[in-house]
Amino acid sequence: MLKGALDLGLAILLAGLEAAALVAFCLVEGMKKWVAKGGPVPGATSRFLVVLSVGSTLSALVGYGFFRADLPMACVSQAVVAALLTSLLLLDAGTECVKRSGRHRLRRRLRRERRRLHASQSEGRSPARDPARRGPRRR
Repeated sequence: MLKGALDLGLAILLAGLEAAALVAFCLVEGMKKWVAKGGPVPGATSRFLVVLSVGSTLSALVGYGFFRADLPMACVSQAVVAALLTSLLLLDAGTECVKRSGRHRLRRRLRRERRRLHASQSEGRSPARDPARRGPRRR
């Protein structure tokens, strides 16, 4: 009876603490963005990814410890929290990868267009080749 109550209490307590810690972290990051007046906060994405990866790893380790201590409800709750944090980590990392690849493609396209423009302008620079670009004659 006591072991079951301890198991249930630990499951509820640790899941609540992890959720509260994640909410507090998001609140602090939101305050940083608010102070920056909605502008970009350097390193916000990397901090979020680190928090999610460390949180999911620690939840999995604590769940394994509960498994070894024969506390099944606490073990299952930690496994669920670790799975949720891992899925959130994968979603956020995937979104960031898509954003970065989109920016990279845009930059490559702009660079290619700029090179093409410079190449077409440098072809017609000499006045002997293109009499229309010479401008008005002076007398």
